[in-house]
Amino acid sequence: MNSERMTRRTFAGAALAATTAGGVLGAASSDWIPLFDGKSLKGWTAAENASSWRVEGGALTASGPRSHLFYTGPVRSAQFKNFELEAEVMLWPGSNSGIYFHTARQESGWPSKGFEVQLNNTHKGEGGYREYKKTGSLYGVRNQYKSLVKDNEWFRIRILVRGKNIQVRVQDTLVVDYTEPDPPLVASGDGKGRVLSSGTLALQGHDPGSRVAFRQILVRPLPDDITAPGAVAAASDEVARQLLELSAQNYPVVDYHAHLRPGMALEQVLERSRATGIFYGLAVNCGLNFPAKSDEALKEFADSLKGAPVYTALQAEGREWVTYVTPAAVGLFDYVFTDAMTWTDNRGKRMRLWIADEVGKISDPQEFMDTLVDRIVGILEKEPVDIYANPTYLPSQIAPQYDALWTEERMRRVIRAVKANDIALEINSKGLPSEKFIRMAKEEGVLFTFGTNNTGPNDLGRCEYGLEMVRACKLRWQDFWTPRPVGERAVDRRGGILRKA
Repeated sequence: MNSERMTRRTFAGAALAATTAGGVLGAASSDWIPLFDGKSLKGWTAAENASSWRVEGGALTASGPRSHLFYTGPVRSAQFKNFELEAEVMLWPGSNSGIYFHTARQESGWPSKGFEVQLNNTHKGEGGYREYKKTGSLYGVRNQYKSLVKDNEWFRIRILVRGKNIQVRVQDTLVVDYTEPDPPLVASGDGKGRVLSSGTLALQGHDPGSRVAFRQILVRPLPDDITAPGAVAAASDEVARQLLELSAQNYPVVDYHAHLRPGMALEQVLERSRATGIFYGLAVNCGLNFPAKSDEALKEFADSLKGAPVYTALQAEGREWVTYVTPAAVGLFDYVFTDAMTWTDNRGKRMRLWIADEVGKISDPQEFMDTLVDRIVGILEKEPVDIYANPTYLPSQIAPQYDALWTEERMRRVIRAVKANDIALEINSKGLPSEKFIRMAKEEGVLFTFGTNNTGPNDLGRCEYGLEMVRACKLRWQDFWTPRPVGERAVDRRGGILRKA
């Protein structure tokens, strides 16, 4: 335990004793004050199903039915504007919970005022609703889609509110840094109550299958006029509004096709993620003449992202990639994606479609398209991939004929191969695939992802084409894909085609 933690714990014990004796309600702003005495529910009031809450082993524990436990104790008269809150939390497998702030006590239902910090490592949802938001999410505003902590283990959550700025840390990792614009940008429906103001705190006991425990619940009240140094208000333009609406409506707002590039290190990507609300999947390129073509190289990349709030992705390049790595190494990644931009034609010519000199003159576009579709279907049927990226890409020589060359028959063949092999379809920020292709894929029940495929540090956009297609094609949150758990990924289903260890 570091010295800062020891100092807080030592003070917490002294503050608890003083509070019990009627002492420190007027504590200085630098003081950490315990809100839970480790023995009773003193200072806390349950709304509906009070029996869901109990103290077990010095921890405040909830296990269904649903109940919210509001702080109603004497500290700051249970009204907090600026503050730092810290708690140790443990979730059981499949459990869902949360910590509310700037909220108000109500007798039933979900708190309609304030913000929730989500606590969910492995909860999947119920009643047809799939819960994507993971531990540390500022619910519906800045969502985390990958949990950084495990069930059955204590972890620390910290919430810091200063003026218009909210920060959330899981363990010591900053996962949310959100500064409310002026006027506030709010989502429709339930999102209208997510506005910074002041209020009490609440803990969530979710459904009968959920079990959560809290201990060492400490608060540090801060001055009402304090602000966060250097905080920059979040964008409030039309794209930001659309991203917020999707976040609030349970769409996975994830760019699954991003790369670290010169001039854009991991921290720059994380800063952008916190600013825009877009979660990222960072990919390493694996294949002939690419950075990674061994198990060791894959492990080095996966290790470099360990503990970071990002997905780890493998971009499979060329058809030879399966001969370079083993299923075990591929299994280190959250998902695998590939495209059909590198292949060998019927005459034995290997080409990369984005390099005009390698493609050469296309004397018969129809023959080229038939071969391309054959190659796409072969890739989707044989390779252990989760996402088909850069879909329907054509070389520059024939790209102007896109609508004529991508006939309904060709589109249908590719779409059915995507669906039959349980692969998601990327909506790429470069404008691929076409709206017609997406509509047809939706009809077949294909799931979608957003992807940028940035080539440099300055073209990591905000999924604008994806947002356009959500509106144009009326895509629902249920139409979007998220990474599968271990045992259900493409490498688990087809790992045998890779080189054996």
